[in-house]
Amino acid sequence: MIEEKVLLDHGSGGKVSHSMFSDLILPLFENPELSKQDDGATLDVEGIKLAFSTDSYVVDPIFFPGGNIGDLAVNGTINDISMCGAIPKFISVGLILEEGLPVKDLRTILETMANAARKAGVKIVTGDTKVVPKGKADKIFINTSGIGVIPAHINVSGSNAKPGDKIIVSGTIADHGIAVLSSREGLKFDSDIKTDSAPLNKMVQSIIQSECDIHVLRDPTRGGLGTTLNEIALQSCVGIKIDEQSLPIRGAVQGICELLGFDPLYIANEGKLIAFVPEKHAQKALELIQQDTFGKDAVIIGEVTKENSGKVFLKTRIGGLRIIDMLTGEQLPRIC
Repeated sequence: MIEEKVLLDHGSGGKVSHSMFSDLILPLFENPELSKQDDGATLDVEGIKLAFSTDSYVVDPIFFPGGNIGDLAVNGTINDISMCGAIPKFISVGLILEEGLPVKDLRTILETMANAARKAGVKIVTGDTKVVPKGKADKIFINTSGIGVIPAHINVSGSNAKPGDKIIVSGTIADHGIAVLSSREGLKFDSDIKTDSAPLNKMVQSIIQSECDIHVLRDPTRGGLGTTLNEIALQSCVGIKIDEQSLPIRGAVQGICELLGFDPLYIANEGKLIAFVPEKHAQKALELIQQDTFGKDAVIIGEVTKENSGKVFLKTRIGGLRIIDMLTGEQLPRIC
């Protein structure tokens, strides 16, 4: 009998990751909060609604166009908390350092983390540092956890999508993954592609304060837009239909994906959100997102349907329909 082993695919955020979660992790820790499978847990603590999330960052390389592992970690946790409809308040930081990491690199990463937290209006309030022998890690791994407060009237979850909802994406997709890949492989392109890593909490707060009804918020990180939409379709037991002509993809990113054989729908983003909003509020929500510094390229890309529960379809440029399945393997390991 062949012994099963952990593969890179288990970290893809796609089918293999979900299989590990549903078959191994969830049965051991099952509880109502974990079973929701949202970006963070929503908790009721003595009448106060809180969001709590954690994530680990193992990106390679640790410096890439437009950012580094430090601001990626802070922004990532801020966004996971925000996707619960919460206002992020506090973050913890856990550092695993490989012996031999240059202190100047560590200082740069920590300074970037401090700046990212300050700009977003959150505090780094606790943490831990461990050092492992050379060769037992890869320079630096970072874990961040966050806590935020959910306004009493907000109920956002991947299980809340309703037929008729319009689907908004806050900007161009696949920028982060291509930026990291180009840096890792030393690829030189005649374009200025940078990570899209950014805090989305102020964008989310502007929508919430407008009293637009929001059913679902999600940031399409691991597995990209395609995998994230599949997760929501399964959680909400609905169909999803998106329009290829509406997808915001930079020409340079599209070209690189075609050259290297990647599908931008499955490449990670680190500063974009997806919002599912009732049709009557969709235009207002879109305009609010477009007014944010990080949402200027926001567009409506599709809608939720009653038919084809649990499935995602893409209306192609030539008018056909293509099934967008959940990512099967790992296209680009260690890009977040």
